[in-house]
Amino acid sequence: MSEIMISVNGKMRKTRHKLKKIGHGIVLNIQATFFIMQISAAYKSKTDKKEAYFMYDMKPYLKRIDEVIEKGPYKDTWESLSQYQAPDWYQKKKFGIFIHWGIYSVPAFGSEWYSRNMYIQGSPEYEHHIKTYGKHSEFGYKDFIPMFKAEKFDPDAWASLFEEAGAQYVVPVAEHHDGFQMYKSEISHWNAYEMGPKRDVLGELGRSCNQKGMRMGASTHRIEHWFFMSHGKEFESDIKEPMERGDFYWPAMKEADHHDINSEPTPTKEFLEDWLVRTCEIIDRYHPQILYFDWWIQHASAKPYLKKLAAYYYNRAAEWGTGAVINYKHDAFLFGTAVPDVERGQFADVKPYLWQTDTAIALNSWCYTENNQFKNPADLICDLVDIVSKNGRMLLNVGPKSDGTISEQDQHVLKEIGSWLKVNGEAIYDATIWRKSAEGPTQIVEGQFSDGIKKNFTSEDFRFTTANGKLYVTALKCSADHKYCIKSLGIQDASKKANFSGIIRKVEVLGKDGELAWTRDEEGLHIECGVESDKPIVFRITID
Repeated sequence: MSEIMISVNGKMRKTRHKLKKIGHGIVLNIQATFFIMQISAAYKSKTDKKEAYFMYDMKPYLKRIDEVIEKGPYKDTWESLSQYQAPDWYQKKKFGIFIHWGIYSVPAFGSEWYSRNMYIQGSPEYEHHIKTYGKHSEFGYKDFIPMFKAEKFDPDAWASLFEEAGAQYVVPVAEHHDGFQMYKSEISHWNAYEMGPKRDVLGELGRSCNQKGMRMGASTHRIEHWFFMSHGKEFESDIKEPMERGDFYWPAMKEADHHDINSEPTPTKEFLEDWLVRTCEIIDRYHPQILYFDWWIQHASAKPYLKKLAAYYYNRAAEWGTGAVINYKHDAFLFGTAVPDVERGQFADVKPYLWQTDTAIALNSWCYTENNQFKNPADLICDLVDIVSKNGRMLLNVGPKSDGTISEQDQHVLKEIGSWLKVNGEAIYDATIWRKSAEGPTQIVEGQFSDGIKKNFTSEDFRFTTANGKLYVTALKCSADHKYCIKSLGIQDASKKANFSGIIRKVEVLGKDGELAWTRDEEGLHIECGVESDKPIVFRITID
């Protein structure tokens, strides 16, 4: 017999329960490839419509986390975590696919923040919700779950599309701010395996992508759930006290300035331990090789848990022999202990460290909406080239529809990128930075959320990478007269200037056989190339 806490109509009660089945107990096998904590659903109240579940006991999992850290090479200190190095395979990966798909895809209005904004009185989402679905007290966010059927979700088709796009890794959002898990979970029953699609989305997609040779990651935005649903408490809605851990909307605490790392109310120990256990469950069950975090993990209260999470993840990856990568923002992790990410933005100059940008095909939203504003494929290719030349990689987001299909516009963009990479991929894949990254008049606006600023590249804008003994120079825009002058490759007096002074033996353009006509003088390397394209063209230069 075992004593378990159960939530009944908002109250915690103890019950004696005999654990006869594996599904009603705890499976602990340290030598297994993953650790599963499994507790079944309880019962549904007949007196009202509130769903009640067993309160998940976090203590065994927390103990397990401590044991792994104690025995592994990485400890939960910045000193120990600073010994981390990104695996070789990640250094060679330059292009990945990000996926925002969940309950918010059902209303398909505004953005993936619909779950928050629909409860902010006076907002477009609030007004849209009342007009379309009725009062919030009668139809809340949770009521979208049965409508999220994903009846056309085909993980093999998705994987084939991403492969065609030239992607090397895939990072689906495992849990967004709304608190709905897109995977099978033993910690919360608010997940896609038990509700809505009733499928293990993360697991199914992972298997399909792995079969195509793509690395699989996962993204968790759970920590923002601390405040994300709080505005529903400000008027009559389905978000109301009492709430406790296990409830979908819990804890729905007051939203302060979410860029203030010391904002109050401060996340509680219970909430942060819940976040830690949820994240570790993703690690243990799916073995993601990349773990992406959105903002707000930089909150001061989260620091001890971040260190514990990183140590656990890196130790588990060491057991698997795969290596692991954490992507973060806003100095949430100590520099050098993980890979920094720039959301919807870039750096103006090359960096001596690995970094990533996450951006989206749509300008206005990360998820599918009926009014998405789609970027031009050529612009995204230019961004990819610029980012890679500066030691970065691009994680490009697609937002599927609620039925599991990917829009024609998203598919078009991905296929156009893939077609370009089939011809020019050698300048991107496995490429490294050269002595300089860029040449040309167009300035890159540095920082987050700058992807909406149009970059009007000219035929004088070039980006440099190197691989396999070749120098690659990408012209971000084709020249109208088919002539190019690369000033950085002109004849230089090496005794006076520390610039390029190598011997150029051959100049080619990728996608076309034969050498190009070229000359070189003090002004630069002059190339004549008749290739016409609305996308960047790449010169392959042989140097002696």
